[in-house]
Amino acid sequence: MTTDPSVLAALAEAVKKDPTAIPLRLHLASLLLANGDENGALEHYLAILGLQPANLEALEGAANAAAAVGDDARSEGFRKLLDGMRGKPGSPPHTVAASPTPEASPAPPEPELTREPVGVGGDSDKPSWWDVEFPELSLADVGGMENVKRRLNIAFLGPLKNPELRKAYGKSLRGGLLLYGPPGCGKTFIARATAGEMKAKFMGIGLSDVLDMWLGQSEKQLHETFETARRNAPCVLFFDELDALGQKRTNLRMHGPMRNLVNQLLAEMDGAASSNEGIFLLGATNHPWDVDSAMLRPGRFDRMLLVLPPDLEARRAILRYHLQDRPVQVDIDWLAAHTEDFSGADLAHLCEAATEVALEESMTTGNLRTIGLPDFQRALKDIRPSTRAWFETARNFVLFANEGGLYDDLMAYMRAKHLL
Repeated sequence: MTTDPSVLAALAEAVKKDPTAIPLRLHLASLLLANGDENGALEHYLAILGLQPANLEALEGAANAAAAVGDDARSEGFRKLLDGMRGKPGSPPHTVAASPTPEASPAPPEPELTREPVGVGGDSDKPSWWDVEFPELSLADVGGMENVKRRLNIAFLGPLKNPELRKAYGKSLRGGLLLYGPPGCGKTFIARATAGEMKAKFMGIGLSDVLDMWLGQSEKQLHETFETARRNAPCVLFFDELDALGQKRTNLRMHGPMRNLVNQLLAEMDGAASSNEGIFLLGATNHPWDVDSAMLRPGRFDRMLLVLPPDLEARRAILRYHLQDRPVQVDIDWLAAHTEDFSGADLAHLCEAATEVALEESMTTGNLRTIGLPDFQRALKDIRPSTRAWFETARNFVLFANEGGLYDDLMAYMRAKHLL
């Protein structure tokens, strides 16, 4: 039975993204062989044998594929190796005849099934699964949020752009800043814009980039993340959802894997074994109260910056951006004034909802029309600011868990908005 070409294409794309996924590559090779693409199948079988020389399924598949393309010598070599691995009579176990001479060389041992991370700038040609980016954004692309920009300029941008002043004041090019606030308010966008403003490389790290099912591998991959950043300094190392990677150890099982991961992250940020000069740590979280307190001490994420819902000027900029390529006729100022407490994600959703109203009518009538104020008014009846639920949760922490004034900025904002 012939396999759908779209299935083969999807499998090939998945293998391209993770070349070490041996079961996936085996499945693709077997399908290619069954569909008459012996050369393609042989290529995948050889790639598997490069990773696992003693993989019996790959050896058998390679022998069949080589025979199908008429490469009898190679097919016979694979057969002999396969017989040796299986311990069949006539061929010594785990040996392969390299030539017609009676001498045999031992087959290489099967390697461990672990991924060896290689960072950019390393000596190996293996690709890293951490993307080191060069963002083209700048803080000029961030609408409003002047207080956030000022704090970023004091912490990172100013010292980097003024090396003489930095040297005179003894300002170190290291440190961390934790961005916190309601979801959808642009914390990740600000982090990328900061890297672009600094002309620095950017590495975005999430829990899935570090966490591994094998004991000790998560800590190893976290260490390699920092090593990659050190090789690419100056570099912005951005940890999204920091409360997942650096959660409170009091909530974790003693000697559990996640507790060890938090300890490894603390050790890497200290840079005891190597220098973190030129590495700018940025973190983002919607739940700062779930972050381990040791993460927030001086030398780590020693500054916290509240990223609030966009102000009036920022809402205007966000709305213009999302409506710039659409047939729209609406008063942006009116719309920005009626979307107080909306996050950036809420505003994007509002534009999509209003577009759907106009699109539905255009599909019914067959006439293209502009997106107008009535469409937005209809969408506003169904969309509410998602940030209000976050402030409800934050209220208890502001009132009863504000140790050391961590949430003073948030308290001042909530009082000004009559949320306390």
